[in-house]
Amino acid sequence: MFETLKNAFQNKEIRKKIFLTLLILLIFRIGCYIPVPGLLREYFETQISGNTFLTLMSSITGGALSSGTLFALGIGPYINASIIMQLLAVGIPYLERLSKQGEEGKKKMAQITRILTIVLAVVQSIGIIVNFANSGSAIKLDLFFDSKVFAGFYMTVVYTAGSLIVMWLGERITEYGIGNGISMIIFIGILSTAGDSLINKFIQVGSDASVLLEIAFFLILVVVIFFLIVFVDLAERKIPVNYAKQVRGTKMYGGQSSVIPMKISGSGVMPLIFAFAIISFPSMLMSLVPAWNDEGEWWDSVFTSGSVWYVLVLCVLIFIFSFFYNQIQFNPEDVSKSIQQNGGFIQGIRPGKPTALYLKKISNRITLFGAIYLTLIAFIPSLVFSWASYDLVNVFSTTGILIVVSVALELDKQLQSQIMMKNYKGFLK
Repeated sequence: MFETLKNAFQNKEIRKKIFLTLLILLIFRIGCYIPVPGLLREYFETQISGNTFLTLMSSITGGALSSGTLFALGIGPYINASIIMQLLAVGIPYLERLSKQGEEGKKKMAQITRILTIVLAVVQSIGIIVNFANSGSAIKLDLFFDSKVFAGFYMTVVYTAGSLIVMWLGERITEYGIGNGISMIIFIGILSTAGDSLINKFIQVGSDASVLLEIAFFLILVVVIFFLIVFVDLAERKIPVNYAKQVRGTKMYGGQSSVIPMKISGSGVMPLIFAFAIISFPSMLMSLVPAWNDEGEWWDSVFTSGSVWYVLVLCVLIFIFSFFYNQIQFNPEDVSKSIQQNGGFIQGIRPGKPTALYLKKISNRITLFGAIYLTLIAFIPSLVFSWASYDLVNVFSTTGILIVVSVALELDKQLQSQIMMKNYKGFLK
């Protein structure tokens, strides 16, 4: 990674892209500290710290959600819109055709995603205002002529605009910078949240020297867990594919070998995000309506984070979404058809349907191990970090760790490909 960064900075064009990416990320972080007039930060922070899913979303925004600042929604609405579009593309023929129409289809899908992002940003803004502002004195109504409707409309416009600005910044990184802009914004948000927590812990060292040992032990555990996650994240099953020789005119094609890489963590962090969102949604829904909130105590007592029922339901959801998301990403029949059309075959397996069944069998096995891996990741880091210090348990959420590792590895690949392209371009000149 360090060697890749060194080589990247030696190239002028790549260096400009890196600095542009850092500048846009700096603008994003500044927006996370811009307060929204009329809000009480302390109230928002107290309310969000009691909700597991909102705490996860707050860490992704770099703490902007808990602070109630301009970028409180962060990139969340865009992520949700992208997920919804991926799911709808499986069941709606029109969207499925668009996703397979190349560059023009991608542009239309991106435009629909942006429109859906606006809708979700408005809905989430209203949800935040109704959930938190109306249940206490989070909004200073005297600044809005003592009108809750006017104050709610103002907050909705501000939060929606902030979310769209973040989406625009992410798209600019993707277009002119290095890596995927959306992933980079999530990456920097998580690291910022972790950095703030560690700084607050270091401040305590002045009054208690033993805190330094807790921090050192915690950092050692972080390095070990990150190493294990990277080790599993890079693991993959390579299925060899041979291509028969074909004579076309006076030239011979094929006769080469290739592989189909199938990663253990192919579905990434999405099953965890889906699972946390589903298990937190009923509590959020009940809290929106005061009458339901009073009757929802049974849900809070049964599905409190850390309870047996909470763990069991979360494990089941992770398994369900792991297999569901794998079916969206990997279609054995399409892969088998593509191999057959190009004159390829898997050694010992007949082309066509037998190849599809073989690929499906291997995919299900790998997905099973991937689901077990995600289930362990969902609980083990919090338990391990609690050995070091209870104050540092939430520095890195389980989902946050996976996102940081995935984005870092993807950024390394992006830089390597950029360096390779520039070297080839220089050679051709």
